[in-house]
Amino acid sequence: MTSHALDRIKIPAGFWLGLRQLDIAPHDVVRKARLPLTVLTETGGVTTAQYFMLWQALSDMVDDPAAGIIKMMTNFETTQLPPSVLAPYHARDYRDALHRMARYKQMCAPERFHIDEDNELCTIQLEWLYTEGPEPSMLSGVTIASLLEIGRRGTGIPLKADRVEFTCSMGDRQALEAHFGCPVHFHTGRNRLTLYRKDLDRPFLSYNAELLEILTPALDKMLDEYQRAKSVTQTVKWMIKRSLAAGRPDIQVIASELGMSFRTLQRRLTEDGTSFKQLLTDTRREQAQEYLSDPSIDIKEVAFLLGYEDQNSFYRAFRLWEGDTPSNWRADNR
Repeated sequence: MTSHALDRIKIPAGFWLGLRQLDIAPHDVVRKARLPLTVLTETGGVTTAQYFMLWQALSDMVDDPAAGIIKMMTNFETTQLPPSVLAPYHARDYRDALHRMARYKQMCAPERFHIDEDNELCTIQLEWLYTEGPEPSMLSGVTIASLLEIGRRGTGIPLKADRVEFTCSMGDRQALEAHFGCPVHFHTGRNRLTLYRKDLDRPFLSYNAELLEILTPALDKMLDEYQRAKSVTQTVKWMIKRSLAAGRPDIQVIASELGMSFRTLQRRLTEDGTSFKQLLTDTRREQAQEYLSDPSIDIKEVAFLLGYEDQNSFYRAFRLWEGDTPSNWRADNR
């Protein structure tokens, strides 16, 4: 269960810019995904489920996923990429770039790339860690296309893949085959890109040893910190947040899920300078503000989502937190 505390995705600025390239307003995608508009400015990130909801909304809004994927890939600017994704664009060669991407990708999203070189081919298969649901079509398409795009931009050569596989239909197959330069297969049970192994040895024209000398130690340090499990306090708070709508979270249940005793969990929280009761209050308050920021969510529904048995209990708690009623707070912070 602790690993699930790492289920956070910071939505890259490039995602919102990509929507504008498709003439789609970011707030329209958020509304269709039925998420609070606060995700447009949220710095703490979203969960995999919420991230999938955004991409599914986008997939539903475009007439042809293939056209959207190609347009987003050919028009994006590397200047909008976070350092963990920018570094591979300045790698020594295509192979180095792919392995750097696989190594640092997990700091952007709980996604894993499996790279396998065999004979004359290299296959890259995608795996999301915290979901059993299928990837939205646009997300898998853009991810696969980006892995080929990095080779094309780095080498300056219009490289072609050997084979592309998607778990679902991606729209205009012929357009995708023209883009990838190879057969594209739908409904294969996996999202996978197969490259020619000889292309991995091609040097990058964008190779920047000085930049990598600066970025690599910093990214490795960040990765090391990331891979350490988050504090028990952060983990418990995440678990409270996920279970609020089902009712008041129980510390004994959470302790059991964390594989420790009730007393051990209490002691660990005390060592972090907090308590389960305080974390429950803090989480409810933060979530209340987030839900109330979205005018489409009724206040009665907010009370339910926070695990209160009735609306009056929520009103009393909110007055203690903010010194005002939920409706007045919503009006003042609209």
